[in-house]
Amino acid sequence: MTAGAVAGQPTDVDVAVIGGGQSALAVGFYLRRTNLSFVMLDEQGIPGGAWTRAWPSLMLFSPAQWSSLPGYLLPRTANEYPTRAEVIAYLAEYERRYALPVMRPVHVERVERDGDRLMVIADDATWRARAVVSATGTWANPVIPSIPGRDAFRGIIIHSATYPGRDAFEGKRVLVVGGGNSGAQIVADLMDVAGVTWVTLGEPHFLPDEIDGRYLFEQATARYRAMQEGRVPDPPRSLGDIVAVASVRAARARGALARVDPFVRFHRTRRRVAGWTRRGR
Repeated sequence: MTAGAVAGQPTDVDVAVIGGGQSALAVGFYLRRTNLSFVMLDEQGIPGGAWTRAWPSLMLFSPAQWSSLPGYLLPRTANEYPTRAEVIAYLAEYERRYALPVMRPVHVERVERDGDRLMVIADDATWRARAVVSATGTWANPVIPSIPGRDAFRGIIIHSATYPGRDAFEGKRVLVVGGGNSGAQIVADLMDVAGVTWVTLGEPHFLPDEIDGRYLFEQATARYRAMQEGRVPDPPRSLGDIVAVASVRAARARGALARVDPFVRFHRTRRRVAGWTRRGR
């Protein structure tokens, strides 16, 4: 971030929001409805949060009307489920529509106490705030397990957070490790261009084909209301279950989602690993 990025922006605020994705934007929407001063610090160079780093074929697994941020509906899309590009465009428009004070790129290094305030310290600037909201998401610090032989392995090892899409693996032999939504969708993405094997800790669990993100949102809302009313919420269906979006159904129909047990070590010439997902740690 250059010094010019700070010009005209307050450095002593009521609230500092760290992040610029959908969670941060939702917080910004509600802060706009108060008299509080606030700033939003985004590490990315452009709007869109983690979606700007996602693979090209990634889609939401719920329709547009169920995937909106407060105040402004995600426009209906050509397909039932919005694409990566459509989500990025929506988040950029949301930021513009509500004139949210996002500063970018700002890499926040740490937050420290400063008397009755918090000091938000970035590369070459600081902000003092009464409160700090961390909205950095889950993709900022991907975890790849330490497996014997990893250092000697000559292939490519990446996390699903940095999976660039199918073109980079055309004609390759690929292991996709992890039994969640990311793992299943990456297998489906690769099945026509690569020799792909799916490695999972156990049998993957799929939601029924007729269930998508709408059901999960309804379930989460019901649990929240129950807790607000002092009731014991119903046990949730696992959020780790795989949503059978069209690409996953197609891969399953072709037998591409047959899984194998995890391996115990790398050989230096035998494996390429395309992605580690949260359930695959």
